[in-house]
Amino acid sequence: MNIKKALVTTLGTAAVLGAGLFAGTTSANADVRVTVKSGDTVAKIANQYSSSVSSIEKANNLKNVNLIYVGESLVVPGSTASTSTATTSQATTPSTSTTSATTGTSNYSTSTASTGTTSSAATSTTSSSTSDSSSAKSWIANKESGGSYTASNGNYYGKYQLSKSYLNGDYSAANQEKVANSYVSSRYGSWAAAKSFWQANGWY
Repeated sequence: MNIKKALVTTLGTAAVLGAGLFAGTTSANADVRVTVKSGDTVAKIANQYSSSVSSIEKANNLKNVNLIYVGESLVVPGSTASTSTATTSQATTPSTSTTSATTGTSNYSTSTASTGTTSSAATSTTSSSTSDSSSAKSWIANKESGGSYTASNGNYYGKYQLSKSYLNGDYSAANQEKVANSYVSSRYGSWAAAKSFWQANGWY
């Protein structure tokens, strides 16, 4: 889950950059990181920061743009357009967002179908995938907390450095494992995919 450790410091810097971008007379080509609040949608965030649903979807490797979590940290690619152009873009965002959201749903359905195919694969292939997933999961846990269920870094806690809002007050090892599996499954599809994203971005 979204997105943590040393990035807590980066988050604060990015938030300041985001505020400057929104209030400036012209838009700079800079990414901002925002924390999802209750009532937020990808389309709403894209509109607020003069970005687009598709670019946010790509930057965060979202498998379903209609599924984001409160407390989740998202990278919002900056706009390279001027203020006047940004205003026009905002006016056309609703139709673009609708199309992107539909595409996201379609991709999610395709992903689900692929999962079904994988489930019916040979036992040897399944065993190999399970081994890869366990290895990737351990790798991420080591990177995030050194494998400690009690590691704490601001709003992030435990072996997988999950947002405390995800854990809902239950910091037990069993709940950390359950929530981590659910988060990775919904966002990346597998721990192996989450590991690849971590290697490319320094967080997952």
